[in-house]
Amino acid sequence: MAGALFAVACAGPAWSAPPLVTGVDATFAPHAMPKLGGGLQGFNIDLGEALARQLGTTITIEGTEYSALIPGLNAKKYDFVLAPTTATPERAKSLLFSEGYLNTDYTFLVAKSKPDIAGLQDLKGKTIAVNKGSAYENWAHDNAAKYGFKYDVYATNADAVQAVQSGRADANLAGNTVSAWAAKQNPAVKTSYTIQTGLVWALAFRKDDQAGRDKVSTALKCLKQNGTVSRLAQKWFGFTPAPGSAAATVGEGQGVPGLEGYDATPVKPNC
Repeated sequence: MAGALFAVACAGPAWSAPPLVTGVDATFAPHAMPKLGGGLQGFNIDLGEALARQLGTTITIEGTEYSALIPGLNAKKYDFVLAPTTATPERAKSLLFSEGYLNTDYTFLVAKSKPDIAGLQDLKGKTIAVNKGSAYENWAHDNAAKYGFKYDVYATNADAVQAVQSGRADANLAGNTVSAWAAKQNPAVKTSYTIQTGLVWALAFRKDDQAGRDKVSTALKCLKQNGTVSRLAQKWFGFTPAPGSAAATVGEGQGVPGLEGYDATPVKPNC
Protein backbone atom coordinates (compact mmCIF):
# COMPACT_ATOMS: atom_id res chain seq x y z
CA MET A 1 0.00 0.00 0.00
CA ALA A 2 1.25 3.49 -0.80
CA GLY A 3 0.39 4.76 2.69
CA ALA A 4 2.64 2.13 4.28
CA LEU A 5 5.35 2.90 1.78
CA PHE A 6 5.41 6.57 2.75
CA ALA A 7 5.30 5.81 6.46
CA VAL A 8 8.41 3.66 6.16
CA ALA A 9 10.11 6.16 3.90
CA CYS A 10 9.66 8.90 6.43
CA ALA A 11 10.64 6.90 9.48
CA GLY A 12 13.45 4.65 8.32
CA PRO A 13 16.90 5.05 6.76
CA ALA A 14 17.23 5.31 2.98
CA TRP A 15 18.37 1.72 2.54
CA SER A 16 15.19 0.33 4.13
CA ALA A 17 12.67 2.61 2.41
CA PRO A 18 10.97 1.36 -0.77
CA PRO A 19 11.51 3.76 -3.67
CA LEU A 20 8.78 6.10 -4.82
CA VAL A 21 7.41 5.85 -8.36
CA THR A 22 5.88 8.82 -10.11
CA GLY A 23 5.36 10.34 -13.54
CA VAL A 24 5.68 13.60 -15.44
CA ASP A 25 4.94 14.99 -18.87
CA ALA A 26 8.54 14.90 -20.10
CA THR A 27 7.92 17.59 -22.73
CA PHE A 28 6.61 20.21 -20.27
CA ALA A 29 9.69 22.45 -20.08
CA PRO A 30 11.02 23.81 -17.80
CA HIS A 31 9.22 21.50 -15.36
CA ALA A 32 10.31 18.26 -17.00
CA MET A 33 12.29 17.71 -20.19
CA PRO A 34 14.97 15.42 -21.65
CA LYS A 35 18.58 16.22 -20.91
CA LEU A 36 21.64 15.53 -23.00
CA GLY A 37 23.06 12.11 -22.21
CA GLY A 38 19.70 10.70 -21.16
CA GLY A 39 17.33 11.15 -18.27
CA LEU A 40 15.11 14.07 -17.34
CA GLN A 41 15.69 17.52 -15.91
CA GLY A 42 13.57 20.44 -14.77
CA PHE A 43 11.91 22.08 -11.78
CA ASN A 44 9.63 19.15 -11.00
CA ILE A 45 12.41 16.61 -11.47
CA ASP A 46 14.51 18.45 -8.89
CA LEU A 47 11.47 18.80 -6.64
CA GLY A 48 10.73 15.06 -6.79
CA GLU A 49 14.33 14.16 -5.98
CA ALA A 50 14.34 16.63 -3.07
CA LEU A 51 11.11 15.12 -1.71
CA ALA A 52 12.62 11.63 -1.87
CA ARG A 53 15.72 12.78 0.03
CA GLN A 54 13.54 14.45 2.64
CA LEU A 55 11.61 11.19 3.06
CA GLY A 56 14.80 9.09 3.23
CA THR A 57 14.18 7.15 0.02
CA THR A 58 14.76 7.24 -3.74
CA ILE A 59 12.41 8.06 -6.59
CA THR A 60 11.78 6.74 -10.09
CA ILE A 61 10.32 9.40 -12.40
CA GLU A 62 8.72 8.17 -15.62
CA GLY A 63 8.14 10.47 -18.58
CA THR A 64 4.84 10.05 -20.44
CA GLU A 65 1.95 12.07 -21.85
CA TYR A 66 0.06 14.09 -19.25
CA SER A 67 -3.23 12.43 -20.19
CA ALA A 68 -1.80 9.05 -19.06
CA LEU A 69 -0.77 10.20 -15.59
CA ILE A 70 -4.07 10.20 -13.70
CA PRO A 71 -5.10 6.81 -15.12
CA GLY A 72 -1.65 5.51 -14.13
CA LEU A 73 -2.10 6.89 -10.63
CA ASN A 74 -5.52 5.27 -10.23
CA ALA A 75 -4.11 1.97 -11.52
CA LYS A 76 -1.47 2.21 -8.73
CA LYS A 77 1.34 2.46 -11.23
CA TYR A 78 2.39 5.71 -9.54
CA ASP A 79 2.42 6.70 -5.87
CA PHE A 80 1.56 10.28 -6.84
CA VAL A 81 1.63 12.56 -9.88
CA LEU A 82 4.71 14.78 -9.90
CA ALA A 83 3.76 16.67 -13.07
CA PRO A 84 2.34 20.17 -12.52
CA THR A 85 -1.33 19.56 -11.78
CA THR A 86 -3.72 22.42 -11.14
CA ALA A 87 -5.77 21.84 -7.99
CA THR A 88 -9.40 22.51 -8.91
CA PRO A 89 -12.75 21.70 -7.27
CA GLU A 90 -13.57 19.30 -10.12
CA ARG A 91 -10.32 17.37 -9.75
CA ALA A 92 -10.62 17.34 -5.96
CA LYS A 93 -13.72 15.17 -6.31
CA SER A 94 -11.55 12.26 -7.48
CA LEU A 95 -8.04 13.16 -6.23
CA LEU A 96 -6.30 14.21 -3.05
CA PHE A 97 -3.86 17.11 -3.29
CA SER A 98 -0.81 18.17 -1.36
CA GLU A 99 -0.63 21.83 -0.48
CA GLY A 100 0.29 24.01 -3.43
CA TYR A 101 3.95 24.48 -4.34
CA LEU A 102 3.58 27.13 -7.08
CA ASN A 103 0.96 29.63 -8.09
CA THR A 104 -0.24 28.96 -11.61
CA ASP A 105 -1.63 31.57 -13.94
CA TYR A 106 -2.49 31.02 -17.60
CA THR A 107 -0.40 32.83 -20.22
CA PHE A 108 -0.99 33.03 -23.95
CA LEU A 109 1.99 32.52 -26.26
CA VAL A 110 1.85 34.09 -29.73
CA ALA A 111 4.16 34.43 -32.71
CA LYS A 112 6.68 37.24 -32.29
CA SER A 113 5.43 38.83 -35.53
CA LYS A 114 1.79 38.91 -34.39
CA PRO A 115 0.02 41.55 -32.26
CA ASP A 116 -0.29 40.91 -28.55
CA ILE A 117 -3.52 39.64 -27.04
CA ALA A 118 -4.71 42.61 -25.00
CA GLY A 119 -7.64 40.83 -23.38
CA LEU A 120 -9.96 37.86 -23.73
CA GLN A 121 -12.11 39.78 -26.19
CA ASP A 122 -9.20 39.53 -28.67
CA LEU A 123 -9.64 35.75 -28.86
CA LYS A 124 -12.69 36.03 -31.13
CA GLY A 125 -12.09 34.15 -34.37
CA LYS A 126 -8.73 32.75 -33.25
CA THR A 127 -7.50 29.16 -32.83
CA ILE A 128 -5.92 28.24 -29.50
CA ALA A 129 -3.54 25.27 -29.11
CA VAL A 130 -3.63 23.41 -25.79
CA ASN A 131 -2.11 20.31 -24.19
CA LYS A 132 -4.42 17.29 -23.97
CA GLY A 133 -5.78 16.58 -20.49
CA SER A 134 -4.52 19.85 -19.02
CA ALA A 135 -6.34 22.59 -17.12
CA TYR A 136 -5.78 24.77 -20.20
CA GLU A 137 -7.81 22.37 -22.32
CA ASN A 138 -10.55 22.56 -19.69
CA TRP A 139 -10.45 26.37 -19.75
CA ALA A 140 -10.62 26.41 -23.56
CA HIS A 141 -13.56 24.00 -23.55
CA ASP A 142 -15.45 26.09 -20.99
CA ASN A 143 -14.78 29.46 -22.65
CA ALA A 144 -14.66 28.83 -26.42
CA ALA A 145 -18.30 29.73 -27.03
CA LYS A 146 -18.20 32.71 -24.68
CA TYR A 147 -15.24 34.37 -26.38
CA GLY A 148 -15.78 33.06 -29.91
CA PHE A 149 -12.59 31.06 -30.46
CA LYS A 150 -11.91 27.46 -31.39
CA TYR A 151 -9.21 25.24 -29.94
CA ASP A 152 -7.07 22.33 -31.04
CA VAL A 153 -5.74 19.69 -28.63
CA TYR A 154 -2.18 18.34 -28.87
CA ALA A 155 -0.52 15.39 -27.16
CA THR A 156 2.23 17.60 -25.72
CA ASN A 157 2.62 21.29 -25.01
CA ALA A 158 5.69 21.34 -27.24
CA ASP A 159 3.44 20.29 -30.14
CA ALA A 160 1.01 23.06 -29.20
CA VAL A 161 3.81 25.65 -29.27
CA GLN A 162 4.95 24.31 -32.63
CA ALA A 163 1.41 24.83 -33.94
CA VAL A 164 1.74 28.54 -33.11
CA GLN A 165 5.15 28.78 -34.71
CA SER A 166 3.94 27.08 -37.90
CA GLY A 167 0.80 29.22 -38.14
CA ARG A 168 -1.68 26.39 -37.49
CA ALA A 169 -2.77 28.13 -34.28
CA ASP A 170 -2.92 31.79 -33.28
CA ALA A 171 -1.89 31.20 -29.68
CA ASN A 172 -0.89 28.54 -27.18
CA LEU A 173 -2.36 28.62 -23.70
CA ALA A 174 -0.22 27.16 -20.91
CA GLY A 175 1.07 27.92 -17.44
CA ASN A 176 2.92 31.17 -16.91
CA THR A 177 6.22 29.44 -16.12
CA VAL A 178 6.00 27.19 -19.17
CA SER A 179 5.12 30.04 -21.52
CA ALA A 180 7.95 32.20 -20.18
CA TRP A 181 10.42 29.35 -20.70
CA ALA A 182 9.17 28.70 -24.24
CA ALA A 183 9.56 32.35 -25.18
CA LYS A 184 13.04 32.46 -23.66
CA GLN A 185 14.14 29.44 -25.66
CA ASN A 186 12.39 30.29 -28.93
CA PRO A 187 12.82 33.78 -30.45
CA ALA A 188 9.93 33.12 -32.86
CA VAL A 189 7.32 33.36 -30.08
CA LYS A 190 6.51 35.72 -27.20
CA THR A 191 4.35 35.75 -24.10
CA SER A 192 1.18 37.79 -24.21
CA TYR A 193 -1.94 38.16 -22.08
CA THR A 194 -2.00 36.42 -18.67
CA ILE A 195 -5.16 35.18 -16.96
CA GLN A 196 -4.86 35.56 -13.19
CA THR A 197 -6.40 32.40 -11.74
CA GLY A 198 -5.75 32.33 -8.01
CA LEU A 199 -4.97 28.62 -8.49
CA VAL A 200 -1.97 26.55 -7.43
CA TRP A 201 -0.07 23.54 -8.71
CA ALA A 202 -0.05 20.64 -6.25
CA LEU A 203 0.98 16.97 -6.11
CA ALA A 204 -1.92 14.62 -6.88
CA PHE A 205 -2.70 11.39 -4.98
CA ARG A 206 -5.35 8.70 -5.10
CA LYS A 207 -8.49 9.57 -3.18
CA ASP A 208 -7.95 6.64 -0.78
CA ASP A 209 -4.31 7.49 -0.01
CA GLN A 210 -4.55 10.15 2.67
CA ALA A 211 -1.56 8.68 4.55
CA GLY A 212 0.62 8.95 1.44
CA ARG A 213 -0.60 12.46 0.73
CA ASP A 214 0.10 13.60 4.27
CA LYS A 215 3.64 12.15 4.33
CA VAL A 216 4.69 13.75 1.05
CA SER A 217 2.90 17.02 1.76
CA THR A 218 4.70 17.24 5.10
CA ALA A 219 8.01 16.71 3.29
CA LEU A 220 6.97 19.51 0.92
CA LYS A 221 6.42 21.77 3.93
CA CYS A 222 10.02 21.08 4.97
CA LEU A 223 11.31 21.97 1.50
CA LYS A 224 9.46 25.28 1.67
CA GLN A 225 10.68 25.91 5.19
CA ASN A 226 14.34 25.36 4.31
CA GLY A 227 14.11 27.42 1.11
CA THR A 228 14.52 24.53 -1.36
CA VAL A 229 11.36 25.32 -3.35
CA SER A 230 12.30 28.99 -3.65
CA ARG A 231 15.82 28.10 -4.80
CA LEU A 232 14.44 25.77 -7.46
CA ALA A 233 12.11 28.50 -8.71
CA GLN A 234 15.08 30.86 -9.02
CA LYS A 235 17.08 28.18 -10.84
CA TRP A 236 14.44 27.26 -13.41
CA PHE A 237 12.21 30.33 -13.75
CA GLY A 238 14.60 33.14 -12.90
CA PHE A 239 12.55 34.66 -10.07
CA THR A 240 12.38 34.38 -6.29
CA PRO A 241 8.84 33.58 -5.11
CA ALA A 242 7.21 36.49 -3.31
CA PRO A 243 6.23 36.27 0.35
CA GLY A 244 2.72 34.87 0.55
CA SER A 245 3.06 32.88 -2.69
CA ALA A 246 2.49 29.12 -2.69
CA ALA A 247 6.21 28.40 -3.09
CA ALA A 248 7.13 30.46 -0.05
CA THR A 249 4.22 29.70 2.29
CA VAL A 250 3.99 26.64 4.54
CA GLY A 251 0.34 25.67 4.80
CA GLU A 252 -1.24 25.10 8.19
CA GLY A 253 -3.07 21.88 7.31
CA GLN A 254 -2.80 19.24 4.60
CA GLY A 255 -4.00 19.92 1.08
CA VAL A 256 -5.39 23.00 -0.62
CA PRO A 257 -7.75 25.10 1.54
CA GLY A 258 -11.27 25.28 0.21
CA LEU A 259 -11.05 22.05 -1.79
CA GLU A 260 -12.53 18.66 -0.97
CA GLY A 261 -9.97 16.55 0.86
CA TYR A 262 -8.38 19.44 2.75
CA ASP A 263 -7.52 18.57 6.35
CA ALA A 264 -7.37 21.72 8.46
CA THR A 265 -5.69 19.96 11.42
CA PRO A 266 -2.54 22.01 12.13
CA VAL A 267 0.68 20.26 11.13
CA LYS A 268 4.08 20.93 12.71
CA PRO A 269 6.63 19.37 10.35
CA ASN A 270 9.64 17.78 12.05
CA CYS A 271 12.30 18.72 9.53
